[in-house]
Amino acid sequence: MGSPAVVAAPSVREGPILFSGPMICALVAGRKTITRRLVKPQPETGESIEWLTNIVGRPPSFAVTRPMSSDVRELRCPYGQPGDRLWVRETWGLEDGKDDGERVVWQADRAAAWRSNLNDRFYLASDYAPTRWRPSIHMPRWASRLTLDVASVRVERLHDITEEDAKAEGLACITKDGGRTWKYGIPDRDGLPGTDDTGWPWVDWDVSPRVAFERLWSSINGAESWDANPWVWRIEFRQVEVSR
Repeated sequence: MGSPAVVAAPSVREGPILFSGPMICALVAGRKTITRRLVKPQPETGESIEWLTNIVGRPPSFAVTRPMSSDVRELRCPYGQPGDRLWVRETWGLEDGKDDGERVVWQADRAAAWRSNLNDRFYLASDYAPTRWRPSIHMPRWASRLTLDVASVRVERLHDITEEDAKAEGLACITKDGGRTWKYGIPDRDGLPGTDDTGWPWVDWDVSPRVAFERLWSSINGAESWDANPWVWRIEFRQVEVSR
């Protein structure tokens, strides 16, 4: 299913988006430029999806049509349209777990910044762990270090993912035999295979990025979600801001 070019709205809109720890590390490393999110609610069996002519100032949308019926419902992307921006929510904490703590710490890579200087992007590496971690859903805009510029949006079936798209989903690529064989997977915080954090052991890495992505998707959404081959939003983006 093809998608025509979309003209972005003149004003930039922002909205939040959540990512897991391994995907935060992939974003910071510049490996992740695409994300897939479940379409909610899913079209029913037999329903078809077609692109609706985009209206400037409105998110990309699609028409969902039932077979042998004139009933049509509109399916809009909750992640905006090209030209909009998404600010990333991730697991985070404040120094000593206090609301008046000065240091913001991001759990995925233990990076930190002085709260008072977040706007100046004063950034420091840290292994500091707050008294308690705060869920990503509770992250306020000021504590976010990653901002993404939406480049394209379309809807497709999960199994339509290509090998190139699978790479762009944030998988790392590593060789252990001098370049004869390359495998794809999720590394620990040190960038290497392992299980110290949220990485995969080397045996779980695969020569096919698509197979590796299937493992990643199933670990987040469940194997039944992969087997169901659901409709997903494919959102491609460019990173426009990261504190370093």
